[in-house]
Amino acid sequence: MVNPGSPVPSRSSSDTIELAEFEDVLVTPDPDHIHRYKQSSVIPEPDPSESDDEDNGLDEGDLALLGAGRRADPRAPARRGTAWTQVRSLVIETSPTLLVTTIGLLFTGELLSTVSHWKELSRVDELIMIIPVVLNLKGNLEMNLSARLSTAANIGELDKADTRRQIIIGNLTLLQVQAAVVSFVAACVVFVLGRITASPAPAGSIPTTGNGTIANATASIVQRALLASLPASSLQPRKPRPSLPQGGKKISGPHEFIMVASAAMCSCALSGVFLGSFMCGLIVLCRRWGYDPDNVSPPVAGCLGDMLTLSILSVVSLIHVRIENTPLPLIFVICLSAIAIGLAFSVRRNPQVSHLLKQGWWPLFAAMIISNGTGLLLDTFVTRYQGYALIAVVITGLPGSVGAIFVSRLSTALHAAAITILPSSADHKVHPSPHLVMTTLLVVGFPIQLVFLVFIYAFGWIHLPFIFVVLEILFYCTAVAIALVLARGITEYFWKWELDPDMYALPIHSALMDVVGQSLLVACFEVASLLGAKVRSIKS
Repeated sequence: MVNPGSPVPSRSSSDTIELAEFEDVLVTPDPDHIHRYKQSSVIPEPDPSESDDEDNGLDEGDLALLGAGRRADPRAPARRGTAWTQVRSLVIETSPTLLVTTIGLLFTGELLSTVSHWKELSRVDELIMIIPVVLNLKGNLEMNLSARLSTAANIGELDKADTRRQIIIGNLTLLQVQAAVVSFVAACVVFVLGRITASPAPAGSIPTTGNGTIANATASIVQRALLASLPASSLQPRKPRPSLPQGGKKISGPHEFIMVASAAMCSCALSGVFLGSFMCGLIVLCRRWGYDPDNVSPPVAGCLGDMLTLSILSVVSLIHVRIENTPLPLIFVICLSAIAIGLAFSVRRNPQVSHLLKQGWWPLFAAMIISNGTGLLLDTFVTRYQGYALIAVVITGLPGSVGAIFVSRLSTALHAAAITILPSSADHKVHPSPHLVMTTLLVVGFPIQLVFLVFIYAFGWIHLPFIFVVLEILFYCTAVAIALVLARGITEYFWKWELDPDMYALPIHSALMDVVGQSLLVACFEVASLLGAKVRSIKS
């Protein structure tokens, strides 16, 4: 976002910007200050009288990551003060966001549970199989969008009306191009995997991984999303698959592929319009009201992206089942492809986003592959332990959201450092420690974890021994700590290789945290079982 011509500023070995080399990082610089930087190669030294960092016992890097080192928008309230003031601001902004997104995971899982039993969709297996693939890819697109716009807001690029309009329109246009590509690729992947195997699934249910086939491995992602938020009482052990009937299962043909591709492309396009516009509006309002969008937008984008995309995809799929034997699906695919090509040319002409057209593709598909492994892990253990799928909501989703916030904040700080630090001013480098921010984010999620456990216990969804609850809290804290360490490591790694973390870091971090969270939950159940707690399912 710093230089419209490249994802991150060009840096030589002498002026490489590392996280541990921030000086006076202005997370939200004065727009006039940015304008002067673009006009001149020299940045005036900051006025020492403007900083009370030493009085607070914090260095500039800590305050940058906390959001205190910013030169505030005149419309925004002042955010300077003691360390407690900055920590309180971070807690106030992140706590409601994390709570809402955790609740949103429950509703998304319940919605997916309902959708997966619609008889109309069970007529074509690929319509069920494509749901988690689309949710994974589209959710990461929305999170990348939120991270990019949050960086643009915090470095002041959204303060001028003309620039703001160009950035927002460019990003929404780019989102439509990305949505068309990933939805078509998802349809191709699901179609190919659907043709590899021909084992049938019971009507009205999602496929399972009982026989270990490739297609069932893909279907396990459905189970990951579906089972992640179902009450334990609704989790029934999977029955063995029925034997292959004589003549086998009808292999999907071109008509089914066109229908699935059309449904996916239409759903992603509609979701991009509604959710993309909402996220742009949310970030602009956060900037105007003085809140840090890095604390709000990434978890909201991930949660609402899944919920809205799933709702739209379900309705659109029902409609496509009824028009399967008509030329309408093919017409939709052709029209949407032509529109995406036209929008791609529009993106190339927009200097604010033209460099983004070729970036960030491989992390999206790498995250999808990693999620396959997570689905296999969940499918193996979901019926072995009591309440496994329900607990997985908080031990994977919440740490992932906390890490997403940290990734977005670090990326913003790095971009801000790139436009406010010059090699000539690096004589007295300060070595900041982001540990305070990491500790704050770790503490923020702890009460939400407790509220979640009390909530599901009060409603009778699970009844687990006290020793397991204690262990689960310890493993949860471990998951959050790993999420924060991964967030910092991944963000610094991509920045070191001159890859914009706003485009590359979040998909990889999200996918890795799915694997880490599931693995820690399995370890938690195993340790509790060794200590004598009755946590294994009777039906396992």
